[in-house]
Amino acid sequence: MCLIILSWRIHSNFPLILAANRDEFYERPSLPADFWPDHPDILGGRDLKEGGTWLGITKKGRLAALTNYRDPLSVKANAPSRGWLVRNFLTGDDRPGNYLDRLEKEASRYNGFNLILGDDSGLYYLSNRGGGGVSQLSPGIHGLSNHHLDTPWPKIGKAKANFRLVVEGKGRPRSEDLFDLLADTSRPEDRDLPDTGIGLEWERILSSVFIASPVYGTRSSTVLMIDRLGRVLFEDRQFNGSAGAWMNARFAFRLGENNVET
Repeated sequence: MCLIILSWRIHSNFPLILAANRDEFYERPSLPADFWPDHPDILGGRDLKEGGTWLGITKKGRLAALTNYRDPLSVKANAPSRGWLVRNFLTGDDRPGNYLDRLEKEASRYNGFNLILGDDSGLYYLSNRGGGGVSQLSPGIHGLSNHHLDTPWPKIGKAKANFRLVVEGKGRPRSEDLFDLLADTSRPEDRDLPDTGIGLEWERILSSVFIASPVYGTRSSTVLMIDRLGRVLFEDRQFNGSAGAWMNARFAFRLGENNVET
């Protein structure tokens, strides 16, 4: 993922609400969100190049989401796949804090990443850039892109503001409203852009919530909501270089149960 906006333990009926965009090169093969044949407890997309994933949840409520940390000068050509950090957590049984504590000791092997993990013990975060260590997320609205958690990049600030309007409104949050904020293609002024070492033109391209360019852009948008009774709604939309989704998927289930509605 390259954009994750979430609310944690602030909505009276939905402890977790998450909206996320995955940005990637169009040529990189992947599968849309579904339950995995080899791990039928896991729901998520799948990277066909390395076999990992960027966002997933299990029927027992283990959650993992990943973004890359943009640091072009430190990229290692032969680093292990970051998508396996998500996959290994989802297929394991470690508590998220314990998993991240162990990962921190070898995190320098990987190219830059941000990782959010969760289960019934809470949500936890680790980046392998900046030395902040493992932290537990406090209740509130959080945003993550290709820098540290809640870095005030323009796209994060705008997405969080629009997200707040949805989740703090009256009644049940509408997934369609969350997809609308994920579809925002507007760009900030050049003076407000970060300088991450990729040049001004690419800073412009990557500055919008929904990214579109000839070779790289938003490949999927995902909305995930878990209510206080453990009922999960997972909706996913796939894109291939245009604003119109070519595939939509919806999954609903209760944590700890096997029945799934699509």
